[in-house]
Amino acid sequence: MTIAAHASAPPPPPATAPELAPAASAETETLTGAEIVWASLVREGTSVCFGYPGGAIMPAYDALPKYPRLRHVLVRHEQGAAHMADGYARASGEVGVAVATSGPGATNLVTGIATAMMDSIPIVCVTGQVPAGLIGSDAFQEIDITGITLPITKHNYLVTRAEDIAPTIREAFWVARSGRPGPVLVDITKDAQQQTATVRWGDAAPRRRGYRPEHSPQPAELDRAAELLAAARRPVILAGHGVVRSGASAGLLELVARTDIPVASTLLGLGGFPASSPHALGMMGMHGEAWVNQAIQEADLLVALGMRFDDRVTGNLKTYAPNARKIHVELDPAEIHKNVRADVALVGDLREILALLLPRLERGVRAEWRARIDALKGESAVRDIKDLPDLGKLYAAHVVHDLWRLTGGDALVVTDVGQHQMWEAQYYKHEHPRKLVTSGGLGTMGFALPAAIGAKLACPEEEVWVVVGDGGFQMTSCELATCAQEGVKLNIAIVNNGYLGMVRQWQEFFYGGRYVATPIKSPDYVKLAEAHGLLGLRVTERAGIAEAVAAARACPHTAIVEFRVEQEDAVYPMVPAGADLHAMIRRPLPRGESHNPIFETGDDH
Repeated sequence: MTIAAHASAPPPPPATAPELAPAASAETETLTGAEIVWASLVREGTSVCFGYPGGAIMPAYDALPKYPRLRHVLVRHEQGAAHMADGYARASGEVGVAVATSGPGATNLVTGIATAMMDSIPIVCVTGQVPAGLIGSDAFQEIDITGITLPITKHNYLVTRAEDIAPTIREAFWVARSGRPGPVLVDITKDAQQQTATVRWGDAAPRRRGYRPEHSPQPAELDRAAELLAAARRPVILAGHGVVRSGASAGLLELVARTDIPVASTLLGLGGFPASSPHALGMMGMHGEAWVNQAIQEADLLVALGMRFDDRVTGNLKTYAPNARKIHVELDPAEIHKNVRADVALVGDLREILALLLPRLERGVRAEWRARIDALKGESAVRDIKDLPDLGKLYAAHVVHDLWRLTGGDALVVTDVGQHQMWEAQYYKHEHPRKLVTSGGLGTMGFALPAAIGAKLACPEEEVWVVVGDGGFQMTSCELATCAQEGVKLNIAIVNNGYLGMVRQWQEFFYGGRYVATPIKSPDYVKLAEAHGLLGLRVTERAGIAEAVAAARACPHTAIVEFRVEQEDAVYPMVPAGADLHAMIRRPLPRGESHNPIFETGDDH
């Protein structure tokens, strides 16, 4: 181990002012539009925002010092601001806030907004816009950001008058956090920021015609779900992101205690159910555990809790869980029957629905079914490499497993996207919700470092580890400067295999081993850390992991640990895209072991 220290489209129509009930109090204040922006954020409970100034948002930044309760974090790229707001929201459960100027400042937010939209994360993005009179003239740094983000926001607004800023921001927060959460964008013209308006802070809560974020199931639907649960002999609970978002972990634990049903998790559902529970199966899907996928295929009932049956979970829909009835508990009615037909659909908040369902359930024991799953699990254990002898090779599985062991499984882990993301899901066992922050639906490389900054500022007492590949890290490594300037303490584990690893794996399996545009050169990460006044370490063998992790944890500022791992290792199992869920490519057995035909419907590689 080496340690180097130190340390031209038509203008969009203006959004109408949100519909508000009559004033509930006489509290008024006369402010500029710029002041109203920050005062509104403070009143929504915002204490940290992430942004980058520029021409069309300069009036707002000029007013910022008047609001010392609001900490502004200067990012190095607006994409980082959106990811930081996202990480803040995932770790805290609150709304994250990002701020940018018009034109490229606004468009640089797009990837982060789309990431939040795909994973139902509540963030509010405030952007500056050219003066209202210039909209449509192709003015300098004018862009139709409301039009651009229409498909990737839950809602967005163009505000052209100072008097509309406060009610719009208030409604934006309500829309972002209510029902199925999501990102909201508020675009404010420069002249609206410069105008003066009188604000009535006591106005009643916002409401929008036609927007119905709250739902609840009928008693007959709950009774039917209870009947299916009582009759099932081989049920599996599928725990999704909704378990985490709704705070339903306690209800899920009670459901399992009462019914003796095993629990499989989606990637974003990890931590919603404790991994140490004997009922915890692990992750399902494309890179899920083999026994989990096989249990789903053999099940006679699936109880889907806050998940949307996406393609990475189901594989081939025609052969997915062919003998199972489905109970789908979901907050968003649009997800019901979208991919998988449900026999019973319970639409509403998961925590509330579990509270209604549990009294209807009888206690049950499913020892035979759990024994079957244990047998499947045992047949797969011989392929696990985390406990194999070192033999001079450092595998990513070693890194993640040892990190889990050395941190006691208590760290808040933020991952990027790729092979390391799947290894983290397999080998770092999460016991609590909101301890894994990762990009799911959009699969956004470059997410981890900025999202971790947001997560750390949301939860400053947490030990935060960034698990990131060499490719994703280089996409947003400029945010190391944000760590240094803001004094944010992160521990960064770079899993460096010299490739864009997941793409290389697909090239190996499905494209004849032709590694086109996947080898990637890295900078000297130890020197990069030192250049920022941070701690840099390098590990090339398993024996050095513990020392490096200890040094990183002890360091008072951000530390980077580069782990140089086996270059052509692959994530196993793997369900090829569109294949049957049970058609898994599995890790070759250790030398001397005989092949087991269970699950092996694909080729061994």
